[in-house]
Amino acid sequence: MARNRRTAVPQAEPALDRFKYEVAGELGLLEKIKSQGWENMTTREAGSVGGHMVRKLIELAEESLPKEPSPAKQSSDTAHH
Repeated sequence: MARNRRTAVPQAEPALDRFKYEVAGELGLLEKIKSQGWENMTTREAGSVGGHMVRKLIELAEESLPKEPSPAKQSSDTAHH
């Protein structure tokens, strides 16, 4: 059963589609998708692509966060001043 989905940022749709195919390629599913289409993928295969996409997006988001000193280091630094 196909799901209707909305992208939070519609302009990101093309990039997300490219990313989906990139992840599918990394999982060794790209040729099957090209020959059979997404609609003929098993739930496990489609879920695997989605799960890997989420993990990679979380990793990218975490890497983009500003690096802050740990709370323990901050308190010890301020104690010496």
